[in-house]
This record gives sequence, structure tokens and C-alpha cells, in this order.
Amino acid sequence: MKIVTILGSPRKRGNTAAVLQAFEALIVPEHQVERINMVDYHVEGCRGCDVCQDKLAEPGCLQKDDAVRLLTRILAADVVVYACPVYCWAFPAQLKALLDRHYCLVKWQDGEVAAALMTGKRAALLVTCGGDAEDNADLIQVMFDREIAYVRGVVVGKYVVANCTTPAELGERGAETARRMAREIIGG
Repeated sequence: MKIVTILGSPRKRGNTAAVLQAFEALIVPEHQVERINMVDYHVEGCRGCDVCQDKLAEPGCLQKDDAVRLLTRILAADVVVYACPVYCWAFPAQLKALLDRHYCLVKWQDGEVAAALMTGKRAALLVTCGGDAEDNADLIQVMFDREIAYVRGVVVGKYVVANCTTPAELGERGAETARRMAREIIGG
């Protein structure tokens, strides 16, 4: 199985990266894992120009940044894991721009969906936050559900590691979350 993990954090070695790396290490022996670190790419926000709607079978976009290349990698995966810390109750800018560009994965004609390129794509969310989950990660989970429903994907898991301080202090909480992700998302 091909799994694409997207680290949407501005820190490549932060709390989210530590849990994501533990998950990847658990599944790598049996599955192909491709990591996308959003800080390594340039993705502009969606301009709302609808040029992408002219191409039914591909993302398509007028902008010459990395978004279409990243979306193509997402479409080639069996499972996509979106991972990020909570920033102001939502996604950090690095991941938010790519999520906004998911608009081009649903093609509209005469007010109806003509094609949805992520139909049936399995997607999971991994979130870390400094406070408790209920008051910090509640809204990001709702936004994720709506995003994946919009692109006609299937949410296969949402994982929150709350009260994070440093990667070194995650300890068993991070490891257990990684094991649960592997068990529930991959079935191993």
C-alpha cells in the first residue's frame, strides 16, 4: 500500500514530526511511505479563478507553484495522513494553503459535481496541541471532516496528542498514538 504523509508544521523536528515519524517507522517494512514536508514547498493560496475547472481528469491550476505536483502525489496514494500542530484552533498556514487548493480536485458543471478526483481516498488527521484536545483541537477536526467530505474522500481516523511541550517529553503518549494509527489506518 502507498501512504503519503504530509507534515504541515513549520517545524520539521517538532511534536507532530515526532509522532508522524513513529507512525511511519511502524508501517515502512510492509508499505511504501512518502513524506511531504510542507516547509520544503511553495504553495500559494487559491485565487478562486476556476481555471482548474476546465480539466476534469486532473487537478489543473493557473499558478506555477508546487501545489499541482503535491496534489498529484496525493492522488497516487492509497492513504493520505495530514499531520500538523494546531495554530489558532486551525491548520497552520503551510498546510492551509494546500488544503485550500484541494478545491481543484472537485469539478463542477452547472452547479453539479462532474468529477471528484479524491473519491474514496482514505485520509487521516494527526494533530498535536499545547493544551487539552477539547478546547484546542475540536475545530480543526470539524474542518478536516468537512474538507474530506468535500473532496469525496473517507476519513479513516483522527488522532490528537494533547498537552505537548517538546518532542522529547511526548514519551509513551506519542508512541501509543503512532501504534493506534498503524492499527486503525493500516490494520497492522
